[in-house]
Amino acid sequence: MCELLHLNIKTVETVEASMFYENRKQSLKEEATTKECKSNSLLESISFNWMDITQDFFDAVSFLKLGELFHDELFGLFEAMSAIEMMDPKMDAGMLCNRGGKPTLNFEQALSVEGRVKLEGLSLKEQIIIVDRTLSCFVSWLEGHSLAQTIFTNLYMHKPYLIECRPLKTFSICMYKIIDIIRDFVSRGVVFEEEDFQLAMYGYRLNPDVTEQRTVGMLREVETELNEVIHSSSNANNSEVEWAIALNCRIRFVRLFYQLFVALKRDSIQAGSGIGECYNLLTTCIELTSSLLKTTYTAEVNPESEGWSHLGFDTMINQRLLPPTFPRYTKIKNNIDSFHYFESLLARLKQALKITTYSSFHEALHYFIELSRSNPCIISRSVMQILYMPENGKILGTANIIDVLRESARNFICPPVLSVRSLIINKDEAKENVEAFLSHCVRPFTLFIQLCGHNRARQRDKLSHLLEDYAALQDEAERVDVYLHNISVKMDPPRSHLACFGTWILYYILKIMIMYLLSGFELELYSFHEYTYIFWYLHEFLYGWLISALTRAENISLNQDFINENVKYRSGGNKRNKLKKKKSRSNSCEIVICQALQNMCGAYYKAMIGFQLEEKIRKPYYEFDNEKVRYEHRFSAFSVLMTPPIVQYSEFYEMTMRLKETGVDMLYFSASKLYHQARTVLESISTPDQEINTLLKVVKTNFIVLKVLASGHKRGREHSLDFDFSAHHHFPIFKLN
Repeated sequence: MCELLHLNIKTVETVEASMFYENRKQSLKEEATTKECKSNSLLESISFNWMDITQDFFDAVSFLKLGELFHDELFGLFEAMSAIEMMDPKMDAGMLCNRGGKPTLNFEQALSVEGRVKLEGLSLKEQIIIVDRTLSCFVSWLEGHSLAQTIFTNLYMHKPYLIECRPLKTFSICMYKIIDIIRDFVSRGVVFEEEDFQLAMYGYRLNPDVTEQRTVGMLREVETELNEVIHSSSNANNSEVEWAIALNCRIRFVRLFYQLFVALKRDSIQAGSGIGECYNLLTTCIELTSSLLKTTYTAEVNPESEGWSHLGFDTMINQRLLPPTFPRYTKIKNNIDSFHYFESLLARLKQALKITTYSSFHEALHYFIELSRSNPCIISRSVMQILYMPENGKILGTANIIDVLRESARNFICPPVLSVRSLIINKDEAKENVEAFLSHCVRPFTLFIQLCGHNRARQRDKLSHLLEDYAALQDEAERVDVYLHNISVKMDPPRSHLACFGTWILYYILKIMIMYLLSGFELELYSFHEYTYIFWYLHEFLYGWLISALTRAENISLNQDFINENVKYRSGGNKRNKLKKKKSRSNSCEIVICQALQNMCGAYYKAMIGFQLEEKIRKPYYEFDNEKVRYEHRFSAFSVLMTPPIVQYSEFYEMTMRLKETGVDMLYFSASKLYHQARTVLESISTPDQEINTLLKVVKTNFIVLKVLASGHKRGREHSLDFDFSAHHHFPIFKLN
C-alpha cells in the first residue's frame, strides 16, 4: 500500500513538471514572437537615405598634393597600411587564384596532355622564347620576388634532366647553377632584407651533382652545335640561321654570366690575382647584351594567349606552395627591360670590383658610402661585401682586420704609441692596452662596413643602433688615451697622447651622425618646415665638430712627423736634410670639403628662415604643431652620446629668434654670401670629382636665386617655392615658380 501511494505521488510530480515545462515553452515562444513583431515594425519605421559620395570624395582629394595624406581618428596610418584594396590585382592577390578556366597541371600531368609540354622537337624560335621568358623570370627574382612565382613557373625547370632538347636542357641546368651560386653570395653577404631578396626554395632542389667544369663544357658543346648550324647553311638570308645566331648568343651569355660568378667565388679574387679575368668576363657580357637586345622578339608570342601554354609556363603552378599570407603580386618584366637590367647589373658589378683596389680602410669605407648612394642592387652589394670582408676575418682575404684598423689610426692621427720610432716606457704593457682596444674596434667598424651594404631605408635604422656601439667604444678610447698620455709625458722628448684614439673614434661618430641626418632628405622623411633645424644642426655643430676633429688629427700627425725627424736627426741621420713638417696626408682635402658643406648648410638655414618670414613655406596647423617635440624626435638618436653632447631645442629657438629680427633682406644677403664662400672653397680644389661639380652647380644656382630675392625683385608677386633634389640627394636647388 505504501509502495502504491509512493508511486502515485511520483506520477503526480512528473505530470506537474511536464505541465510546467510545457507552459514555460509556450510563454517563451510567445515572447519571441512579440520581439520579432516589434523588430519588424522597427525596421519598417526606419528609412534609408543612400547618397552617392564618389564625386564628393574625388573633389575632396583634389586639394591634396602628391605625398599628402588625409588623417581621420578612425583611419590612421596603421589602418592605411593594413588595408587591402579589393579587386586590385596589386593588393588583392586572391583575385588571381582559382579563376582560370583550365586546371593547373604539374610537369608529369602536363606531359600526359597532348601539346601541353614538348620535351623534343622544339623549334629554335620556341627555344628562344622559352629562354627569354626564363631570363625575365630570373630578373624578377633578383628584384625581390619569390622563386615559386618567377623561375619555377617554367615547367621545364622542374625536371630539366627529362628534357631531350639539348640546348634547352643545358640552359635549364645552368640556370640551376646560377641560382645556387647567387643564393650563396647573398646569404654570405648578409646585407639583404625581405624586400630585397627571398632565399626560400619552396621544396625545389638544385643540382649540386653537376660540376662547374661539366656545366661550362655542356654549354660550349651547345655553342659548337649551333655554330655548325649557322655555317652549314648555304642561304645567308635563311631565317633558321637568324634563329640559330640568336639562340647561340643567349647560350654564350648565360655561360659567361655563370663563369663570372664562379670567378668571383674563388679565393684568389680577394688577393687581386683574379681581377683581370673578372673584368674580361664583365666586358664580354656587356657587349653581348647589345646583341641580345637586337635579337629580342617581344611580339612573337603573347604570354596571355592560348599559344603560350605549350611552351611550359603556368603562373599558378606553385600557388599552393606560398605561405598562408597575402602573396606579393608578381609581374614578370618583358624581354627588353630584362636585358637592360642585365646591362645595368654588369655595370654595377664592375663598380663593385673596384673595392679590391683600396687597401686603406678609410678610403674603402668612403667608397662604400659613395656607392651605396646610387642604390645598387642586392647582388652587387653582396659581392662587394664578400670581396672586401670574406668570412675568414681578413680584409681582402689577406690582411688582418686589426692590422688594417691600426694602420687606419696611424694614417689618420699618428698616435705616438703606433709610431715607428716610438720610445714609449712600458712598451709591452702599452701595446697590450692598444691591442685590446683595437680588438674591441673590430665589431663596430665591421658593422659600419656591413651597414653600407643594406638598402637606404634600412641604413637609417641601423645607423642609430651603430651609434650605441661607438658610444661604448668612445669611453674605452678615452680610457686608453689617459693611460698612454701619463706614460708618454715621461718619454724623451716628452710627448702628448691625449685624445688621439678618442679623436679617431669621434671622427667616425660624426660621420655617422651626418649620414643619419642627410639620409632623411634622401628618404623624404622631412617636411619643408623641418629643414630649418636640420640644416642648423649640421651647420652649427656637426660640421664644426668634424672640421675640428680633422684639424686636430692633422696637427698631431704633423707634430709627430716633426718629432720623428728630430729623433732621426739627433741619432746621426743625414744632417744636411733640414727638418721640415710633412705635408698633409688626406685630411686637408676633406677639411676643405667640410668647410664648403658647413657654409652651404648655414646658407640653407638662413634662407629657410627668410622663406618662413615671407610665408613661402606652409606651416602645420597650430593644433597639430609642436616644434619642440618634432625637434627632439629628429635628434633623439644622438642622446646615447656623451661627445658631442646633444644640443637642446632652446639653443635653436634663441638663435633663430635673433636672426628673425634682422629682417628678410639681411637673411637672404647673408645666405647668398655663405653660398659664395662655399663656391670659393669648392673651386679651390685642384682635381674636382663628380660630387664636387654637382655641389658647385647647386651652390651657383642658389646663389643667384637668393641674390635676386635679396634685391627685392619679385618681392610683391605671388610665387611658390620648390626644392629640387634632382641634382643632389641632400642639397636641393631653390626654384621660384
